[in-house]
This record gives sequence, C-alpha cells and structure tokens, in this order.
Amino acid sequence: SSVKLKLICAQVLKDLLGEAIDYEKILKLTSDAKLESGDVKATIAVLSFILSSAAKHNVDSESLSSELQQLGLPKEHATGLCRSYEEKQSPLQDSLRACSLRLSQLASVSWRVDYTLSSSELQEVNEPLVHLMFAVRDRDSGVTETVPMAVSADKFRVLLAELKQAQALMKTLL
Repeated sequence: SSVKLKLICAQVLKDLLGEAIDYEKILKLTSDAKLESGDVKATIAVLSFILSSAAKHNVDSESLSSELQQLGLPKEHATGLCRSYEEKQSPLQDSLRACSLRLSQLASVSWRVDYTLSSSELQEVNEPLVHLMFAVRDRDSGVTETVPMAVSADKFRVLLAELKQAQALMKTLL
C-alpha cells in the first residue's frame, strides 16, 4: 500500500542521511508481499537510487511524481514516495553535498625549503627546492599514506595558486 511505501521511504531516507536503517521494520512492512531477502534489498536499493538521484538533480516532487507515474507506478504510491522526498529534500541535498567530491582527506602537510649556496660538486648554484610531505587519509579505510613531493620554487607558486583556486571553488559548492 502507499502508506507502507511511505514508511519504507522514510527508512531509506534515514539511511541516506547517515542514520541507522531499521531493516527489521522494513521486513515487517514487506512481509505481506512475501518478498525474499534479496527482493527487499533490491527495493531498498531502487528507492535509494531514485531518492538520491532526484536530490542530486534538484528535481521537484511534482516532476518526480509525474516521472514515476509514467514508468508505471500507481499515482497513490508515487504521491506517498514524493511526500517523503519533499519532507527530506533539503537535508538530503545538504548531506549529499557534504560527502561529494571527497575521495580522501588531507591529514597534515609539512614542508622544507632547500637552497644550495655552494658545493664542490656543483658548477652553478641552483634555485631553491621546496620539499612537501602530504599525509593523506583514505575516506573509506581510514589509512593514512604519506606522499612526498619536491618542486622548484616557480612550480610551487603555481601549485599554491591552483590549490587556492580549487579551495575557493569547493567553498562555493558547500
């Protein structure tokens, strides 16, 4: 029924918002349909895909309802799903925005500048060399990996300018 679909959608939305999903409650709601465990998981996955895709593309509930009805979902089911979506659309979009573009996280940065004034082995004095050490934490596993890098002063200035541009762009997305 449309009420059960709305309750299942509420659980799926909780999951999408980072809260714990009550799988037992979903099993109780789907028990009269005699769905197997795999079918219930597929239902959750489909609803999750529909709701997250609608939020990502900023689809209003009327358009979503119309599209679902065109795909064959009964009007009362589409209306129930869309009501749940409409109630949580803004927090869902905020949640999706917060976790997008996050492949890994910068844990720390250390740096050192080497400048060779003179050497018995060098005929000429070279420009300064900037040594960078990035500690990058994988988002999924939590493992931190060290990434060393050495660049010329000119390349460092370019890198710094581009990183500042990227940071400004990322701030506009959040």
